[in-house]
Amino acid sequence: MTVGSLSEQVVDRLSQMLDNNTSCGWRHLADAVAEQPQFRCSESELTSCSLQVLSTAGSPGRALLARLADRSCPLDFLLHCLRKMDHQEAVRYLTTTLAERLQITVQPQNQQATAGGMVVLTCRASGPPGLGYQWFRGKDEILDGTGNTPELVLRPSASAHQGHYICRVHHGGDFTFSQWAHVGFVQAAGPSPGCSSSVFPGSASGLRIILQPLSQAVSEGDSLVLECSAEANPPVQYEWYHNAVAMAGHETRVLKIPCVTTAHRGQYKCRIFNLYHEAYSDTATITIGPGSINDASWVGTYPGPDSQEVEWSSYDPGLHQLQEMVNTPPLVKHFYAADKVALLIGNMNYLYHTRLCAPIADVHELTNLLRQMDFKVVSLLDLNWQEMHSAVTEFLLLLDKGVYGLLYFAGHGYENYGNSFMVPIDAPSSYTSEHCLCVQNILTRMQEKETGLNVLLLDMCRKRNLYDDVIVQPGLLKVTANIVFGYATCADAEAYEVKREDVSNGIFISFLKRRVCEDEKVTVVLDRVAEDMGRCEITRGRQALELRSNLSERRSLTDQIQTALCSASHSARNLQWAVANVLPKSLCLRFDCGVKVQLGFAAEFSNIMVIYSRILEKPEEIVSCCAQLTDFTEDVDIDVKKSNQETLLEAGSLLLVRETLPSPEVPSLYTRIRCLQRLKRDLTFTICLHYTYSNMDDEVQERQPVTVGKPLVSKLNLHEPRPPQAHSDSSSISLDSFNVPESFYCASFGSASSARSHHAQSGQISSRNESTTSFRSANIPEETDSTCFDAHQRVVASKSLNDTKYKFSDMYNFHSY
Repeated sequence: MTVGSLSEQVVDRLSQMLDNNTSCGWRHLADAVAEQPQFRCSESELTSCSLQVLSTAGSPGRALLARLADRSCPLDFLLHCLRKMDHQEAVRYLTTTLAERLQITVQPQNQQATAGGMVVLTCRASGPPGLGYQWFRGKDEILDGTGNTPELVLRPSASAHQGHYICRVHHGGDFTFSQWAHVGFVQAAGPSPGCSSSVFPGSASGLRIILQPLSQAVSEGDSLVLECSAEANPPVQYEWYHNAVAMAGHETRVLKIPCVTTAHRGQYKCRIFNLYHEAYSDTATITIGPGSINDASWVGTYPGPDSQEVEWSSYDPGLHQLQEMVNTPPLVKHFYAADKVALLIGNMNYLYHTRLCAPIADVHELTNLLRQMDFKVVSLLDLNWQEMHSAVTEFLLLLDKGVYGLLYFAGHGYENYGNSFMVPIDAPSSYTSEHCLCVQNILTRMQEKETGLNVLLLDMCRKRNLYDDVIVQPGLLKVTANIVFGYATCADAEAYEVKREDVSNGIFISFLKRRVCEDEKVTVVLDRVAEDMGRCEITRGRQALELRSNLSERRSLTDQIQTALCSASHSARNLQWAVANVLPKSLCLRFDCGVKVQLGFAAEFSNIMVIYSRILEKPEEIVSCCAQLTDFTEDVDIDVKKSNQETLLEAGSLLLVRETLPSPEVPSLYTRIRCLQRLKRDLTFTICLHYTYSNMDDEVQERQPVTVGKPLVSKLNLHEPRPPQAHSDSSSISLDSFNVPESFYCASFGSASSARSHHAQSGQISSRNESTTSFRSANIPEETDSTCFDAHQRVVASKSLNDTKYKFSDMYNFHSY
């Protein structure tokens, strides 16, 4: 059972307990559930929860429980976390609630009976004391005999008893029904040879196992299915054992494990029993992974005398004992990353091709999720050919031995002769491989860095490009057994996005975001995403994920970073990128009229920045004034019609919705600046102050020029071609070669390892800054330190798409990449 199965009444009561307890409240629960990466909340999600206090009926605790319900958090894990934080009241309440819930634990099974014999249908349920049972045959209630007990006994059985049976379990006004069970009749037959002896005299028949579980060798990530079946009357129940330990929840004749790991290797057997008999199946030995072949003996033939074939076997008792020692289940091996780096590119506004809607939301959501797993993420939108080449080169500089590298691309693409190509926004109408980036070439360069894991997620079409007849031959790939390709669609097929009024998601990310934080092998996660897509009616027959991998180790995106593995040169390269993502410091400007204006800066992506202006002080004789930004450097892209807007939504930022924050005491104006990667010189603009005196009708203007340097990714000069030596390993980089500011904030490139906490007090949000050299942890807009204030408040925050009920029933307009 999951959190989503709780009733509204239970959720309300738990929310009150979490909201009203300061020593173990909802924030402590958020910290506790972070033990499992898939339940960890980002800073923006925690901020969204805390803002619920501003609403009359809002509840931070309820918002947190809703997020856990969306992620299918088990109730057992919720109880574990409540005990961990020592919230005794909530533990008692939830334990009592679960104990009082009606739940069928043993379902009645279909049976075949002989005339004159005995049939027993069993239904058992958990819940409060005093459960009542009612048996029905079709619509008719069975009022006599055992019709009001957990076990319905039909003896002696007759043809009149043939039919469908169901049991109603009730307590007070609460009730639930079992599954239907069919009772049929066959010709009488005596006990078969080999049946187990009867424990109780007068039993109807013996017990005979007709299907035994078989030994198997499966690979990690595969499905395991073991079957066992028996004939008996009364019908039997099943209980599976793994290495002599009973397996809870596996009480049917078929044992299914959808995704096996090395922990599932060993011996399995099934216990079959009823009221009178008990028997055990044969033992099935399950081997997992590459080592499974060692358990087999090789069998072959050679020509014998008289041209007869003689069979021989490589099996040797001594060798087999040695193999058994080798195949003894080892201790679980934990893998670590020297670091984790991700480059996310979303191309939307193509110059000569169909414009897309989903990449901005897809990149934003995946950025947040990867940062929860301690990835240092670089997120870029709308890159041309040169900028994509330069961004990939800078990304490669961050890779080193043991580093996990992840590349995600959303946009137009194609596949020719087994090679995948990402299309830049400036690609001509009839583009070829010359105008695009070959993913396999990038992978070859990633391998040169001796990375620990290479993950490439391509959210694009894979149709054949009829304009391109050139067969690109990338460099030879090494056999590193650490490559994972996740294609959003199959070969020669299209990938789709779904348009909505506000924001759009691609099909691939819509499913990936639910699984990507699971603590499982990367290939297992992608397999589950593929299964989810296959079960959805809207994607069936249109788009199916394809996984290609040679990953031999159980490496996961949630693997921890072992800093001891990081070299000094790698740290230097990280620092180089961090410095290149610094936001300008907040500025306070004093005008001649006495008005004081504050400028703040926030990062939406690594190449998109939002500037806000607000009036801090004004003389009493000035009745109205506002500070607008104008005359920007020509290199950057600004929508003049959406500049100097009162909300972020009006300024063109669909992801950073300003209304989710408390209304500021002083209103602000927002301007969104795109394409910072094309900035060739310092960013300059003018502040135009418009104000009116109380005794004057005419408006007065004052202007001040402002220069804020090269913010965020503009310092990397991605518009410039990279020299050939930039492709080689940069092991000569030294930490001393950088002039690092004493305090800087890396807003769009951060690691979740540095945490921040937010506290809602008196309708305001305050934040504690982490170490000045640490990375920011969430994809939320950041405000740098103001030169006028010792402390400042955050002015903007991000809106996660998880806040919106995103149902596929609302999706109707497919749009191909």
